[in-house]
Order: sequence, then structure tokens, then C-alpha cells
Amino acid sequence: MSTEDGLPLSMVITGGVTCLLGSALAFASFTRKNRSSEDLEGASAHHTTGSSNEESTMELDPAMYPGGHLTVYYGSQTGTAESFAQQIEREGSEKGFMVHVADLEDVTMEDFLSQHKRDAETGTNKAVFMVATYGEGEPTDNSAQMVQAIKELAASDEKNEEQEEEKKDNPPSPTNVLNGLEYCVFGLGNRQYEHYNAMGKFFDEALDKLGGKRVIKIGLGDDDNDLEGDFDTWKDEVLWPNLTKRYIKDDKAAAELKQKAKQNNKNALPDCPYVVQTHESGTTPNDIPLEKVHGSSRHYFTAEDCPVSVVRELRSSDAPGSTVHMEIDISNTSLKYQTADNMGVLPMNRSNIVESVANALGFDLDQVFSLQAADGHEWHGAPFPMPLSVRDCLTRYCDLTIAPRRSDLKLLASYATEEIDRKALLRMASKDGKAEYREKIMDGHVGILDLLRLCPSIQMSLEHFLSLCPKLLPRFYTISSSSSVHPKSVHLTVAVTETQRKDGTVFQGVCSSYLADTKKNTEMVRVFCRDSTFRLDKDSTRPVILIGPGTGIAPMRALLQERLYQKEQLQLPVGPNVLYFGCKKQSEDYLYKEELEQFQQKNILNKLYVAFSREQKEKVYVQNLLSKNAKETWDLIHNKTASIFVCGGVRMGNDVHETLKTICTGEGGMSAADAHEYMSGLAKEGRFVQELWA
Repeated sequence: MSTEDGLPLSMVITGGVTCLLGSALAFASFTRKNRSSEDLEGASAHHTTGSSNEESTMELDPAMYPGGHLTVYYGSQTGTAESFAQQIEREGSEKGFMVHVADLEDVTMEDFLSQHKRDAETGTNKAVFMVATYGEGEPTDNSAQMVQAIKELAASDEKNEEQEEEKKDNPPSPTNVLNGLEYCVFGLGNRQYEHYNAMGKFFDEALDKLGGKRVIKIGLGDDDNDLEGDFDTWKDEVLWPNLTKRYIKDDKAAAELKQKAKQNNKNALPDCPYVVQTHESGTTPNDIPLEKVHGSSRHYFTAEDCPVSVVRELRSSDAPGSTVHMEIDISNTSLKYQTADNMGVLPMNRSNIVESVANALGFDLDQVFSLQAADGHEWHGAPFPMPLSVRDCLTRYCDLTIAPRRSDLKLLASYATEEIDRKALLRMASKDGKAEYREKIMDGHVGILDLLRLCPSIQMSLEHFLSLCPKLLPRFYTISSSSSVHPKSVHLTVAVTETQRKDGTVFQGVCSSYLADTKKNTEMVRVFCRDSTFRLDKDSTRPVILIGPGTGIAPMRALLQERLYQKEQLQLPVGPNVLYFGCKKQSEDYLYKEELEQFQQKNILNKLYVAFSREQKEKVYVQNLLSKNAKETWDLIHNKTASIFVCGGVRMGNDVHETLKTICTGEGGMSAADAHEYMSGLAKEGRFVQELWA
């Protein structure tokens, strides 16, 4: 592996296997932990696959599944990789494979061999890995533990290799713990980030070095362009043709599958993994253990309700747009955070949106229900607290305003009873309809509610709706307060998303508008905390360079509060602090101007550079000011071992990174390659940290 994964290639290539590493090896084998929903205490959920041992030895009808078992593992941050895995699952039957979908978080170290779906004749495991990269080359939350296990295994193998080389002239043989695994990988990334698709590449190489057999070249999807299109092309033109050729040898079976697929495409509704069970009015959610909850839904069960104590506008009254400062009281909860951590917020849909969707589909908002697995489907855990009312479900757990993917439009077309609606949806779902889809759906900010208005013949049952509607995921904000100064209060800096559509209506971001409308002291928000990468050096005398334009100021405000606390309360010597902030105009969106001036007066903010991009003929950004201060910046970084923290848009982050490398070449006399290595070294030391968003 390359340095973009923070792991030398040798760490995943060589080394001997010892008994000491047995459990780690099993972990690296990526078994999916079976969760029997029959144990879902009172949640009215069941599945049809039996126990784990029954699952692993389950015989398949060779006429129906000539390709055998296929397990699709996903590492997903926003649900995209999971949805791609579900697409493969939906198509598996007509392609001749029994597809099992597994969350990479739900992997045990103990029972890989007993659970993994092996081919009865050859003993091989067939697996597809859908792996997203999060942030600057990091694993997603649900795959982080597995990535760490692989790295630890590789590091142990490297140590064993060194010990063996001291005893022998011949190097040890490579680790073969994944012998019998035949796999392929599709990576989800974004070219705007420096470490493009780092995790997909990591899995692809690591599985091979640990003894797995790569049967299809890695596919890479780019979210900066057309991620779904990249996946569709790989799935239709690479994945299925190669799997069919490799695993379905019977020409007659292959022909029958093609005929079956044609028949299924004739006005058939999509297969639904759920059935609905109704309950009496007033039935409350059961206490469902976390191990019986779907991996991506656990925040629904663990987040805590907190009152909002402060909501105030940060922009001037005559400025366009809105950015609000919020303070959330966590004093009566178990929540704790560190300075500049992230806070996850679980938003709620507006009541008028919920009622409009229910009216369009004929749902009774007061009906109480729970879900259980349909016959022939595996249960992957509770998707949300159950039983619950349809109103609560649509309000808290369904994303009713997000633009559906093209694959979702294809599914929705199956439920349209009018030909004009069906054809319009299928046209935009097709490869030839990409431009129309982007213009009318993506750029138009058209969500499921809007589609129900535009295509009123769409009708479906509740269980079908819940199987295709995206979950309402948490939105993350970098905390703008110091935990030392405000241990019982979390501050957020929220840019309210409002975009005018061509028809004159306004699209509102589901979470930012929800937060902005929250009334202080009377309403609660459901939140949780998550670690960030912003951490001050233990040596308080080291300088800090903070770069955060727009709402990227949030963690910088928190770090400055922490530095002031170190100086005034802990009586520590504190090194210089330099802040680069950017906005459009001083009179409009200079966020926290008064506070920054107070930091200067208290001599904790030693230098403040502000780029007002719209106050002169040529636009000026933070990277331009950084370039002007090249000599000062180089001295702080190289001679005084300053740490650099960057927060904001990914394009800004890339420009800042390039500016810093230019400073290394200009002031440090380095080559371009050496400058790149120098900055990579700072990142590994935790002295160059970026949290960026696309």
C-alpha cells in the first residue's frame, strides 16, 4: 500500500502466521456476524435463514442459483455503498446468485470458517467489497475497526518477518489466511480529495496480500463526477459478466436465467425485504439491544435529547443567507466531548412534508407498526425503534427531500400506474438520461415528495416505501467550543442551506433549517458526539496555524478558547497562534468578529489574517494571504514546529495544501517531490490536519 493509506507496502505484503495471531486472522477474513432477529425482544421481527451454522451449510437449488452464494460487504459513511450493495442483492437472483449483504462493522473474529458462504464443491468464498473512503483517505466509521485489525495483523507479520530473517537467509512465505476467498472491490471516492479512493485500494491490495484471489480488477467511482454512473457501468459491464463467466458453467442454466430476467422485468414490482405488522394505538417502542440493530441505524437508538439554550444569527441583518450560532445543553445527559470534536444531529422532517407524503400514498399517520423480514429475506437488524407510528417513522427516519439516485427512479417507475409517469422516470434513470436527471432532479433539488407530486400515479404500500426511501442520516458539525471552557454545553456554527429553484420555490436543507427553526429553551434536538482529528499538541509552547474560512471557523474558535484556557486557567506557556479566516464582505459575513478581536486583546490570537473575497476587483482567498506570508509561515512550520489545522471546503483545502508545498519549495529550497513528502510527514505526525467537505 502507498503512503496515502498511512501504511507502508511491506506491512501488508509479507510475514509468517503464528498462533498468537489466530483471532486477528479470523477478523481479517471478514465474516458477517449473523443477527437472528428472532431474538429481537418483542420487536416483532423474524428472518428465514436459521442459525449461523445452518446458514453456512444451507444447500441452494442449483437451478435457481447456479452461481452459488455471493456475499457483498459494504463500508459506508452516508449510505451510498450500502445502497449499491442492496442493488447487487436485488439483481442477484436473476443473475443466478444467492446474494447476502453484510455490514463490515458486523464482523466477528471467531467464526469466519463456519459462517462464510463457501462453495460446496470447490470450498471457495465469493465476495464483493463496496468500500467508501471518508475524508482524507480514512475508513468509514463502520469499516474502521476492520482496517485497524488488518494493519495490526500486517504490522505483526512484519515483525515476525524481521525475526525470521535474523534466523534464516530465506524470507518467510506470505500470509495466506484468506486462502479460498475469491473477491473483487468497488471503491467509492471523490477526486477532489488528495487520497482518492484510498480505502478501496487498501482493501483490494490487502486482501490479495493476505491470500485472497482477486478475480475482477478494482472498480473506482468518483463522486465529483458521476459516482452512480461509474458503479452502474462497473456492475453491468464488468461485475456480472465476469461472475457469470467464472461461476455459471451450465449454458442451459445461463439461458434460463436470461429468460427469467426478461420475464421479471415485465411490470413486476421490486422484491421487498419487509412485511408490516400493525399494533394497537399507543404501543411504544421495545427495548431493542444494540446488537440487534442495523449497523447504520444505531445512532437512532443511542443519541440523546438535549435542549437548545442559544440560537443567534451571526450574519448582519442586511446580508443574504443565514449562519446561526447554537448552544446545546448536555448537562443532563451522558454526552462528553473534546475540544473541536464533531456533533451528530438527527434532524426531523417538517410536518407539512410528512403529511404531504402520507396523503399522496394513502398512509394513516397514526397507524402503529413494526417491520419484520419477508419470506426468503435475511434480517439485518432493526432499521429504527419499533413499534412506532407512521408519523414518527416519516418524521425521524425517512429522508423525504434528498434527491433520489437514478436507480431509485427505476424502482419508483415500477409503482407508477400511468404510462407517462413510468416513461419519464425510466428515461431519467437510463444512461442516456443522465443530463436530464442532473438538470431536473439533482440541480432542481427534487426529492421523493416532489416526485410524488410530479408523478401522482405512483402508489405503493408502506413496506415497499420503506424499502426504497433513503434513511434520514445524521448530519455532522465540527464543534465550535472548548470542552474545558464549556464542559456542559456544545456550540455549533451552522450555515443554513436555502436554494431557490427555477420554479421560484425554495429548497431548504433538512438539518440546517431544522436547527435554525429550533426555539431555544422549549425544543429538544437529538444529538451525539464523535471524535474529530483536531487535537492540540501536548506541548503548549508550539505555535498553531489555523485556517478556516466561512463556517470552517468553528474548530478554530474552539481551539482558540482552549489555548486561552491553557494560558489563563492552567497557567501554561502558550505559543503563537495565527488565524486565517475568509468571507465575502466584512459588513456581511465576518463570523465571530467581536470574539476574534477579544482573542487579540487577550494576546492569545497573535496574528489575524482575513480574506474578504468580494471587497476588491480581484477575489482574495485565505491561500492568497498564506502565500504572501510565505517566509513567516515557513519559519513557524519548519523552525518552530507549528501545527496546521485546516477546515472548510475541499477545494479550499487543496489550494491551501498546494500553497504550503509551494512555500516548502520556495522558502525551504525543496523539490516538488520533497515538498510533498515533507507535508505528508507533517500529516503523519498530526501537525497537518484537515477536515474538509465537498
